[in-house]
Amino acid sequence: MRPGHDRDASTQLRRNTDSRLLGKLATIRDWIAETGESPSVRQIGEKVGLSSTSSVAYQLGRLEARGLISRTGHRWRSCRLGA
Repeated sequence: MRPGHDRDASTQLRRNTDSRLLGKLATIRDWIAETGESPSVRQIGEKVGLSSTSSVAYQLGRLEARGLISRTGHRWRSCRLGA
């Protein structure tokens, strides 16, 4: 194994994860542009190929933690794009 291999693998995993998160963000942005309102968790899941609403909610939480989206109240349907 070459030196730094584990670090390279974790960097690649992080990049893949970031690109998946950005894909979800793009889905939300496109939906809002087309309809004027935020998509539901199920609608996001359908667009990105996830059947588990829990998985979608987890990913939305990660986007929210990074400041890329925000929401009013507890419902994801009220999410807005970050600054």
